[in-house]
Amino acid sequence: MNLETSYMGIKLRNPLIVSSSGLTDSIDKIKAAAEYGAGAVVLKSIFEEQINYQSGMLTKGSDYPEASDYIAYYTKTHSLDNYLKLIRSAKESAGIPIIPSINCVSADDWINFARNIQSAGADALEVNMFFMPVDKELKPVMAEKLYFDLVEKLRETLDIPFAIKLGQRFTNLLYLIDQLYNRGVNGVVLFNRFFEPDIDVNSMNIIPASVFSNADDKRNVLRWIGMASAVNDRISISASTGVRTGDDIVKYLLAGADTVQVCSVLYSEGYEYISELLASLKSWMKSKNYKRVDEFRAMLNYRNFKDYKKYERAQFMKYFSAYE
Repeated sequence: MNLETSYMGIKLRNPLIVSSSGLTDSIDKIKAAAEYGAGAVVLKSIFEEQINYQSGMLTKGSDYPEASDYIAYYTKTHSLDNYLKLIRSAKESAGIPIIPSINCVSADDWINFARNIQSAGADALEVNMFFMPVDKELKPVMAEKLYFDLVEKLRETLDIPFAIKLGQRFTNLLYLIDQLYNRGVNGVVLFNRFFEPDIDVNSMNIIPASVFSNADDKRNVLRWIGMASAVNDRISISASTGVRTGDDIVKYLLAGADTVQVCSVLYSEGYEYISELLASLKSWMKSKNYKRVDEFRAMLNYRNFKDYKKYERAQFMKYFSAYE
């Protein structure tokens, strides 16, 4: 049974990718993911915000601009150099495609680093970019322009493929994906998970909500993958969020995803669960007499499913009007 697939033009032995997280931040962890069958790994993101924060904390209270500039330069250079070493080591020892991830809030400072990532041997790059819309004067078209400016500069710089990891908060997601493709983006990851606040009513404080996904989180992801894979089938799509079982992988593939990223469940079940997920995928394929993933990929997306209007339905009335 052949599980091979292609993501952004890169051949993978199967569509399961271990997503950017603490599960992919060291050589030992990356090798474990590969040993248990992962098709690729996305390295833990290096955060521009974190580097800037660390630099700011080190220079706090300093009255010497030259010292502050040096500390900022050292902090950034040291962090980036360590990341490049991880890429090189992973490429030498893992035997599967290595996809670094950068989380950036500006374009200019990260273009050279993206070039260095390419030189370090990365197979592709995942760009985790999001702007929280807190300025009521900022028009949506200007917010989207920030994304377009970054990808245009990246495309001019890089020869390797790259994907943009998107959030769900866009006025017209299908338009955005199409525009990213037109500017040279090879893939999109649907969707990013963000920090979500909760309220502790006892301490009267804002606290973080759970960072882990659950099976229900994939519902909206399925809708947009099913539609995006039909409207623009030239751009690669990687599904992210809500994968707990092999059936979840099958659902994303049927909706049109090229690959499926797994994270939360591996924290509780361990890397060996990768083998179980792949075995479940094979079992389902055998039950349906499929020999290759491409035989059923996108079979139930917006273009290929005859009752495609189900992807457009947003209201509950038809299904729950009888409940009181």
